[in-house]
Amino acid sequence: MRFLGWGHIFTANMTGNVVFLAFALVGKADFSALRSSMALIGFLLGAAAGGYAAQRLAPSPTNRWVSGAFAVDGAVLIAAAVVSSPLAGPNEANSIALFVVISMTAAAMGFRNATVRRLGVPDLTTTVLTMTITGMAADSSLADGNNPRWPRRICAVLTMFGGAIIGALLLKYSAAIALLLCGVISIGCALAVLKREPEA
Repeated sequence: MRFLGWGHIFTANMTGNVVFLAFALVGKADFSALRSSMALIGFLLGAAAGGYAAQRLAPSPTNRWVSGAFAVDGAVLIAAAVVSSPLAGPNEANSIALFVVISMTAAAMGFRNATVRRLGVPDLTTTVLTMTITGMAADSSLADGNNPRWPRRICAVLTMFGGAIIGALLLKYSAAIALLLCGVISIGCALAVLKREPEA
């Protein structure tokens, strides 16, 4: 969604952003060094904040820590939706509002990635699927493997695929609506996780 909504940048996939930054620096059209840089900086700051929160909250029950991370993610995305509401779309000039939205969504993704990394659940990913898909093939029966965690891996791929379809459809109407929906879902996840019994 963020690639389609903000004009050839990612705010979640930093591999793509580094490549886009290189394209922009050699003068390729439709790529913005400033937008890619803002996304990278926002992501780094968000990841640092997520890492700090994980360190500070590690002694508390896991469900409270994860719930708090979902809540932060949701709040930032909802705020980004509010800021993005007056923007015309990816072809809008490099306005302050556009850079704020790019930075906020990138920070939310960095925070989320730091949290997921700290949880250390195999094949749990929220931004990239390369290693998950590699694992599906490399550990499959075709490769003489035993197909470990195949339901989780398939679920991860289908969830991202479905989310991309929904995001692309929503962007036909408004980026703000897409961001708002993401934020609301994250807040809902925060409440669901909080209600779970803490692990022993």
